[in-house]
Amino acid sequence: MTSTCEPLEITGDELVHILRTPRDQCSSAGYVVLDCRPFLDFSLTHICDSRNVNWNSMLRRRSKTSVVALEWLIPDKALLGRLQRGEFSAVVVVDENSRSVAELKAESVAQMLLAALQSEVHTQICFLQGGFERFSEACPELCYISANSLLSTAEPEPTGRKTPAYDQDGPVELLPFLFLGSAVHSSRRETLAAVGITALLNVSSTCPNFYEGEFEYLRLTVEDSLAADIGACFSTAIAFIDSVKQSGGRVLVHCHAGISRSATICLAYLMHTQRVRLEEAFDFVKQRRHVISPNLAFMGQLLQFETDVLCRG
Repeated sequence: MTSTCEPLEITGDELVHILRTPRDQCSSAGYVVLDCRPFLDFSLTHICDSRNVNWNSMLRRRSKTSVVALEWLIPDKALLGRLQRGEFSAVVVVDENSRSVAELKAESVAQMLLAALQSEVHTQICFLQGGFERFSEACPELCYISANSLLSTAEPEPTGRKTPAYDQDGPVELLPFLFLGSAVHSSRRETLAAVGITALLNVSSTCPNFYEGEFEYLRLTVEDSLAADIGACFSTAIAFIDSVKQSGGRVLVHCHAGISRSATICLAYLMHTQRVRLEEAFDFVKQRRHVISPNLAFMGQLLQFETDVLCRG
């Protein structure tokens, strides 16, 4: 079944009403807000409980001669299924700052999403006038702002400290359930408790699992060498991180320094789940943990993984 109605343009005040309506007073499963801005922008700030639709540039080029399917636009398969089954009473599409549907360009993410929703989803489709920019200015209390958006991007202080740069501070949050850090971070019970870690993904052959029995562990035995095939571990790592997410937990991915092996795994996870290119994922992680530097072989394997993820289908 498909939606035959044109998208309903709504104001920020109307979206506030939707957001503040208790779920138990909504028909079916209520609403879902789909944010069409780039993943990096979305990760820093977005409307609370909204979901990101990230249409990467590689697939956008391929779409010029193809009809865009909703499955290309929604990386979360569970959300895709709920949309296609019509479980939501309203779907609200949000871009950066467009004032109306009429001014959307044909190749814009928002326009392609609206077309795909109309073709495949039987529900009320709405478009937010003024986009996230206007809404966030008027209603900042209804928007999430990542602590990482306030972080300095300055380079680490000069060497000479007793503590290496990669062990300073604590693990960094990449997603609400995904953290990246070093073996030292994984050894500090109070550090793990402070950020709510419930599981650890140890990407090394030598770093110990310090708290067996207290946390869930998965070890991926990988050396930080040009001969190592870390790509063979991607599917196992992604499945483990997803299982922690689905259980409501938080996972710390670490190796010895949190620079090469664990960073590579986190990059692969972001590319796979968010459908972003390696360059975009790398910038995203680098902003949060500036010491990351996967070795050249790992970068090559990530580039191959990018092709596998973004060009399939």
